[in-house]
Amino acid sequence: MRETELGTTALRVTPLGLGLAAVWRPGYINLGHADDLAADYAPSAMEARAHRVLDAAWAGGVRYFDAARSYGRAEAFLSSWLERREISPDQVTVGSKWGYVYTAGWRVDAAAHEVKEHSAAVLRRQLAETRALLGAQLDLYQIHSATPESGVLDDAEVIDELTRLRADGVRVGLSVSGPTQGETIHRALTIERDGRPLFNAVQATWNLLEPSAGPALAAARARGLGVIVKEALANGRLTERNSDPAFADGLARLREEAARLGTSVDAVALGAALAQPWADVVLSGAATVEQIRSNLAAMRGAWDDEATRRLSALAVAPAAYWRQRSALPWN
Repeated sequence: MRETELGTTALRVTPLGLGLAAVWRPGYINLGHADDLAADYAPSAMEARAHRVLDAAWAGGVRYFDAARSYGRAEAFLSSWLERREISPDQVTVGSKWGYVYTAGWRVDAAAHEVKEHSAAVLRRQLAETRALLGAQLDLYQIHSATPESGVLDDAEVIDELTRLRADGVRVGLSVSGPTQGETIHRALTIERDGRPLFNAVQATWNLLEPSAGPALAAARARGLGVIVKEALANGRLTERNSDPAFADGLARLREEAARLGTSVDAVALGAALAQPWADVVLSGAATVEQIRSNLAAMRGAWDDEATRRLSALAVAPAAYWRQRSALPWN
């Protein structure tokens, strides 16, 4: 897989990356997540499974890996894999995120799986935790799910901490979520230090159902920020696993395009994101070896202009998309 620069960060990335939200903790909102983990949540089994997925991604050419403090043991499992495979910092680019605390206690039925706090105290504590696990492998540290409501972009203490982190050689970024993603991105672009944007990268949800952040992501890329796309498969809603009768027509359209292009439904959905001119990295959220291998097919002609014409009608109102996402059960 070819490597490119993440925006103007000098970090080398591949167009397809691996997001580590799903395979590193017992519970997640992806459709069929419990089946992917075979309900085997022993830490040793989880680590072995995670390493197999990482091996398959590495073999397929993936060189960007994206973790977070709230993804269970994601940073620890990634660190042990990098060490055991003797992969040096110059061979991969690693991003992680701060701002959510994992609170599930390694349970699927937890009352709360993660708690959000965007304070400077949490940033300092979680940065120390991340560095203890990833050390020199950490290249990019991102605010996890910045929103207007969290107030993080107006917190001078946080901004000062991020400025110091950037001066220390770690690129800083933010991920965004919710129906006001575009608003949050544009607000982030106004924050400057030394005459340039504070943030080196932005990560946002963009997919065939929810493409509304596209113009803001294009503006961020034009300012030199790296752009990372998350949830290109809409937590499984843009795969064969979506059995919702209300999406039957949409799934039929995806299947038709997959057949026409000689690929899989998931590859088509990922191909749509990979085709965006402003996208540097599109994350696979694979939790199994079979999923990452199927996702990798997106790199082989899984999108064209005809697919754009035929599938643009799948988009829904942002508020409706995020309302449905928030109703997905942890499993």
